[in-house]
Amino acid sequence: MVGDLMIEHGGHAAHAFVTTQWTRVVAARGETPAARAALGELCAAYWAPVFRFLVREGRTEDAARELTQEFFARLLQGGGVAGADPARGPFRSYLLGAVRHFLADLRDRDTCVKRGGGVVAESLESGDPGDRAAGLQVADPGAEIGDTHFDRQWALAILDRALTALEAELATAGKRAHFDALQPWLVGESEKLTSGLAARALGLNEGAAKVAIHRLRRRFRGLVRDEIARTVSDPGEVDAELQYFVEVLAAAT
Repeated sequence: MVGDLMIEHGGHAAHAFVTTQWTRVVAARGETPAARAALGELCAAYWAPVFRFLVREGRTEDAARELTQEFFARLLQGGGVAGADPARGPFRSYLLGAVRHFLADLRDRDTCVKRGGGVVAESLESGDPGDRAAGLQVADPGAEIGDTHFDRQWALAILDRALTALEAELATAGKRAHFDALQPWLVGESEKLTSGLAARALGLNEGAAKVAIHRLRRRFRGLVRDEIARTVSDPGEVDAELQYFVEVLAAAT
């Protein structure tokens, strides 16, 4: 399946990159309803990667769930991406830096409480935008392991959203049976399957089943690309981000 996601670079419509969530969020700095809605969509898309990252950091699932909710609540409250710079990379890179900053704030707060003091919860970003951006780049001794795990969860979330979108499309078209029968060819479970099995499941001849598999894979690749395109600010970044997506998945297999 990873190999199947080596999507062709040519022939993609430029209109797909006109207004991604990330560009809408950054352009308006979260002040317009459209930007706020876009930020909400991005937060929903990245809930699982942040949650799994926090679990990997050593927290229980319940604690990680509460922290994830708190993190996104803070991000969505006034100026959550005020210091974001799309030139620094895609949304996932910004978000991981914001999560680390959030955790550092929590550690500082806990330290103050243990010492008998109090601390006022601050925004994810405060002070001069340049200082904020620099603050998100502070080196972390465990960053490599953490980044790799976060990026893998990001890739899995992209796959899940693309599969969900494809399932909804086929269900709307009255072809839910196609999705159920051919899904193994999309998620790397088809090694022991044959197009003959798919043909029998769908009541098709084998040639038609092969065509159906090819079309479904192509549409799935397109949906994966669409999901990635929403989180970058420049159409020129999509191919590089897609290549990285494939590498992350390949390294996990």
